[in-house]
This record gives sequence, structure tokens and C-alpha cells, in this order.
Amino acid sequence: MATLQLLAENLGVTLVCFLILWRIGVAIRDVTFVDSWWAFGMVVLAWASFFETGPASPRKLVLVALCTAWGLRLGTYLLLRWRGHGPDRRYKTMLGKAEAERGWGFAKASLLLVFALQAPLQFVVCLPVQLGQLDPAPAMLGPLGWAGAGFALIGLIFESVGDWQLSRFKADPTNQGKVMDRGLWRYTRHPNYFGDACLWWGLWLIAAETRAGLWALPGPILITFLLTRFSGVPTVEGRMRRSRPDYEAYVRRTSGFIPWPPKRLVAEP
Repeated sequence: MATLQLLAENLGVTLVCFLILWRIGVAIRDVTFVDSWWAFGMVVLAWASFFETGPASPRKLVLVALCTAWGLRLGTYLLLRWRGHGPDRRYKTMLGKAEAERGWGFAKASLLLVFALQAPLQFVVCLPVQLGQLDPAPAMLGPLGWAGAGFALIGLIFESVGDWQLSRFKADPTNQGKVMDRGLWRYTRHPNYFGDACLWWGLWLIAAETRAGLWALPGPILITFLLTRFSGVPTVEGRMRRSRPDYEAYVRRTSGFIPWPPKRLVAEP
């Protein structure tokens, strides 16, 4: 299968899924569930590529297995969070502002500001899993591929443990208004985002052993940018600075992204 044919078919799958979800979002007037589809949709693209690119191979199986494990875990976590906490105030604020300042209705605002934005981003981030399955040779993983698989597995575990620790922390009423600085959160302010980035760089390393590897490079670059500069770290830290008085001290002693032992802060005289 030609590269352009694979990408065209998968882009069609992406657009159809997002259009269906947009109509659901309009019907219930809530788009928060799109966060879970960010992960579930990657799984759909992984399996679509698997069936579109011919016989199974060790490389294809590793890429699909890792993406599926990541996507089902994260997607379920985000879906349950939505069901437990209701609409995300970020989306409510953004769509309400579009309605008040631009005169857009919910349908137009949600389509242009949420679904039309996330669809191409999801498609590009998932390039390593799509293109890494295209080239039949080499079918076996080499040293770079095995290193990538290990890196991705570490990222998956790191992200999963970070989310689990944060969920347990939030579930304890005595932690209301406190800053989570235990477990993995002692070494990085964003273990979930760091693990996410590791996984996608690992998947790219697996794809990099194929001829399509270079074309998949925008995927991990984009997800790293999104997590560290756009919708990840900046959004969370802005909210935490406004709502947690102790967060500034946490920022001064804790690494922003890459895990590192915390600094010892010297008390001011």
C-alpha cells in the first residue's frame, strides 16, 4: 500500500469519527468527552493501519500493542473522570466566550474550536503508529526498535503510575486545596505528560527503523510541543497558581518536566 493511500484512508476514518462525535457533543451540549477520544482515536488509527497494510509482523504487533495499551488506559481514565466530575470548565469557558464575543452558537463554536482542531492534531501525533506499519521490511525489530519499545513501555508505566497517584491523592478529602508533591510528583510536576511524551518518542524510534520513519517525526515533536507549550503544562500550571497558594514553592523545588531530584530551598531570613 502506498503511503498517501494509507494516510488518505486513515484521514477519512478520523474525520468521520470526529464528525459523529461532534453531533453527539451538540446533542448533549458538552464536548468534554473529546479528551478521551484523543486516546481512543489513536487506537482506531493503529488498528485501521494494521488491517490496511497487509500481513502481521513483529513490528506491527509491537506498535499496535503499545498504542492500544496506552490508548485504552488513558481513554478510560479520562472518560471516567468526565463521568465523575461533569463538563470541563475549560471547554465551558472557551465556548461561552465564543458565543458572547463572536455570536457563535454551540454547534459552530464546538466544531471550529474543538473538533476541527483536535482531528488533525490527533492524526499527526499518531503518524509513527500509522507509517511504522507501512514498510514490510525490516519486519523484525532491530536495536533501535527494541530501545523504542522499552522507552515506550517506561513512558506508559510512568504515566499510569502518575495518574493513579494523583487520583488517590484527590480522593482523600484531607488533601483538598493541597499540592500533590508525593511519589513521582516529587520529581516532576507533570509525570503524566512526561510519560506521554516518552511513549510517543518510543513509538517513533520503532518506526524510525523503516523507510517511513523520517516522515513520522512530526508526531513526537508535535505531542511534545502540545504537552509542554500549548495545552498541557501551561494550562495546568496557570490554574494551579491561581488556586493553590503553595504551588509557587512546589515550582521552585520541582523539575517542570524531566524527572529530577527536588531542590532544597533555603529559607529566607
